[in-house]
Amino acid sequence: MRRQISMNENWYFQRQDCGAALTLDYGEAVSLPHTWNAKDGQDGGNDYYRGACWYAKKFASPALTGAEEAWLEFRAVAMTAEIFVNGEKLICHKGGYSTFRVNITPVLKEGENLLAVRADNGKNREVYPQKADFTFYGGIYRDVYLLVVPAAHFALGHNGGPGVKVTPVLSGDLGSAEVLVEAWVEGFQQNVRFTLDGKIQDARVMDGHAQSMFCLENVHLWNGVADPYLYTVKAELESGDCVEAAFGCRTIGFDAEKGFVLNGRPYRLCGAARHQDRQGIGNALTKQEHNEDMALLREMGANTVRLAHYQHDQYFYDLCDRYGLIVWAEIPYITEHMPEARENTLSQMTELIVQNYNHPSIVCWGLSNEITAAGGVSEDMRENHRLLNELCHQLDGTRPTVMAHAFMLDMNDPFVMFADIRSYNLYYGWYLAEKEDNDIWFDEFHAAHPEAVIGLSEYGADANPAYQSENPEKGDWSEPYQALYHEHMLKMWRERPYIWAMHCWNMFDFGADGRSEGGKPGQNQKGLVTFDRKTKKDAFYIYKAYLSQEPFVHLCGRRYIDRPEEVTEVKVYSNQPNVTLRVDGKEFAAQDGNKVFKFNVPISGQHIIEACCGTLTDSIVIRKAETPNPDYFANGGPVVNWFDKPEEMLREGYYSIMDTMADIKKDSRAAKLLADIMASARKAHGDVAHNITIPEAVQRVMDRSTLEKTLKQASKAITPAMVKELNAALNQIPKEW
Repeated sequence: MRRQISMNENWYFQRQDCGAALTLDYGEAVSLPHTWNAKDGQDGGNDYYRGACWYAKKFASPALTGAEEAWLEFRAVAMTAEIFVNGEKLICHKGGYSTFRVNITPVLKEGENLLAVRADNGKNREVYPQKADFTFYGGIYRDVYLLVVPAAHFALGHNGGPGVKVTPVLSGDLGSAEVLVEAWVEGFQQNVRFTLDGKIQDARVMDGHAQSMFCLENVHLWNGVADPYLYTVKAELESGDCVEAAFGCRTIGFDAEKGFVLNGRPYRLCGAARHQDRQGIGNALTKQEHNEDMALLREMGANTVRLAHYQHDQYFYDLCDRYGLIVWAEIPYITEHMPEARENTLSQMTELIVQNYNHPSIVCWGLSNEITAAGGVSEDMRENHRLLNELCHQLDGTRPTVMAHAFMLDMNDPFVMFADIRSYNLYYGWYLAEKEDNDIWFDEFHAAHPEAVIGLSEYGADANPAYQSENPEKGDWSEPYQALYHEHMLKMWRERPYIWAMHCWNMFDFGADGRSEGGKPGQNQKGLVTFDRKTKKDAFYIYKAYLSQEPFVHLCGRRYIDRPEEVTEVKVYSNQPNVTLRVDGKEFAAQDGNKVFKFNVPISGQHIIEACCGTLTDSIVIRKAETPNPDYFANGGPVVNWFDKPEEMLREGYYSIMDTMADIKKDSRAAKLLADIMASARKAHGDVAHNITIPEAVQRVMDRSTLEKTLKQASKAITPAMVKELNAALNQIPKEW
């Protein structure tokens, strides 16, 4: 009989590379899950501790019969882990996001034993990730267990997998399924007994492997959020070891015109990407935090989640199975290709697939993310991806591979088509160009590559919910601009059914210690929900309007209280067909609409605004202000406050910041001024942005925008004084065209 004993308590920790003895004598008492970067990995400065730390604990030897073994199971240790028991090094595991196990039976002593872990998230060239726009937390941040199993047991050393693999193949009419069940066994055992849907079959163990085929009639499909039905298969050995695996019966497809297809029908996918960390906790989550994240995804109405940029906790994949969310799973092969780390990409991909094969929620394996961002496509990079692609197909013949391409990669580059399917990370309307350029990009891609499956894997706009504006604009970090941006993106998606999936970046704000912008150093604020999960930004509710079946009405702008305008726009999001607005208890106007309802309301003092639809209501309080509230702006004032009078920017017949960048480049002197200011603007974003090379096709999109619009998103990197100096210099250069 298998026993699982928690090893999460009574650890000692030292934030230095000091060894087990000093850790026991002088270490801090901690419980798992634990990370040493919960604070310094989220406060900005890009100076969080990256290096080796030690954990140690004493434990009593479990009572073992002569026919039992003891194994340690680590659900994840970031990033490289060396495991010692009683002073003997047993394993070195490279990869901070997957399960691994080690047999400790040969080194156990009677009575007390010493377990020590050297965990290292330091910089190197052999283990991914090393460069990306998120914090690489270190620590034993998931659960640890001591497993006691019979000598003959389901494989514990098989790449951290569950020991059982289930492959259902459905008939053409989806009415029945043949289910191949496989098991791997360590230690001598003649047979495995499988039980599925009340049927029992015995299978012979051959070279540590056994398999059996079941036929399911009147199969109950796993059908996404509408009906995520799960079967359970049990595997038993004569030794007494027993494991169970949940699985679902479904078919998946990817069509260049219809997008994603589930069980033979087009199934439009829209949701978000998720990073696993949380404010004040880092990546050391418990089930409670995982449950809260899932509840927020479900409330929004998401039917898909991209679990970026690494393998997530098994518990969260289980939640996706249970609630029917379609999952994109990937490894942290990200931003910068490292030739020295090829083997690490292969080992992390092997663990990802072996450990997660049975999850019906997972529909694709991500090879890499923005891997061309820090440089061009090299032959070694191509070879690395070729090997990864082959490995995925060898380990799993049922799912396609996918890549998330950086917006800088030209859509006609052959590397775009390397994986079976693909998505792009586009940030038109935030980092560059305009929101409408996303529409143009997709139309051009689909026209140029009508046979290619294409999706949108990242897009977003940072928003600090404290920042508000009557006239929100790109680059102001305001909550209203983020909402406008996502209004546009959802409309763009709705009109293009060929987009196989759209994953907003990001569901939650997350730790990025290299960032210092938008009033919250150390955070990427593109989340629809704040880092602490306490505030749903207005953009959350436009997704709910599009995706959720739960009737609701939401008044935007509840944090925009002080309003200097005489007539203010009151915006309502709802999935209902009509909304009535009440001001100070009296009906103001009623409106029929689709998702977005806008009302222009005169204001003179403090007002209670209420939106109603049947029994559904929501209310906010606003008040007339004499001047704009400086707390509502990222730099203490509106982003547009560069010139007191617009005419100050213009000199007829000469250049100004009101010209497009394409026109400015027509003159060598103006082009030099443009290049200098753009170099300063790049400093406004995370350290990864410093390595970005903009290709010609993307630059052409950027050049359609005026220089003024481009500079506004650079925030504090471009001051009003710099803008005035630049404009004055441009005003001295005559247009000779």
